[in-house]
Amino acid sequence: MKNLSYIDSVHRDGKIFNFTAAVLMMLFPIALCFLFSAMPDWNALLLGLLATAPMYWAVGIIEVFTYFPMLGAGGAYLSFVTGNISNLKLPCALNAMEQAGVKANSEEGEVVSTIAIAVSSIVTTLIILLGVVLIVPLSPVLEAPVLQPAFAQILPALFGALGVVFISRAWKIAVAPVSLMLILFIAIPALNAGTVGIMVPVGVVFTIVVSRILYKKNLI
Repeated sequence: MKNLSYIDSVHRDGKIFNFTAAVLMMLFPIALCFLFSAMPDWNALLLGLLATAPMYWAVGIIEVFTYFPMLGAGGAYLSFVTGNISNLKLPCALNAMEQAGVKANSEEGEVVSTIAIAVSSIVTTLIILLGVVLIVPLSPVLEAPVLQPAFAQILPALFGALGVVFISRAWKIAVAPVSLMLILFIAIPALNAGTVGIMVPVGVVFTIVVSRILYKKNLI
């Protein structure tokens, strides 16, 4: 049997892992339908899919091309199953690779990114488990009005810390996408957390175009 390189084995195992996860996810609603004899209204389901599926297909395809270069193959396969990429998996992977001094397109970067995302997934699962167990006794504390402003700033604080590191390394490139996103989100209030899947690829493409222009003008 031919020995596979590390990256080839990642793609082989990643495809098996993702297809298996997809089948298992689909089996749950199918099992419920048979257990409770509650079949969906197929016409309503089809109409709903026609209205929403194309958007998710487009976002899904765009996210693959957006996140793979940043997460590496192993990290991307794992992230697309465990979810919450932009808010959790991507910051963890980027910070881990930054601390290790490796790139996502290297074998070292692949390993570091995959380990960071795997640990992040395990920690998230344990925290959710603890939350389920402790939700009743901790509810009065978590719902205290004095703590609400802190909870509202968790994500801005996380991305602010990461932003300082990456923006300071290439501030000329960062000015354009940061300005674009600020203008869009301020001028169009309808844009919110639900549009991240679309706005991240838009920001990436815009950054590449601007970087190319700056490079041609010998500004970077």
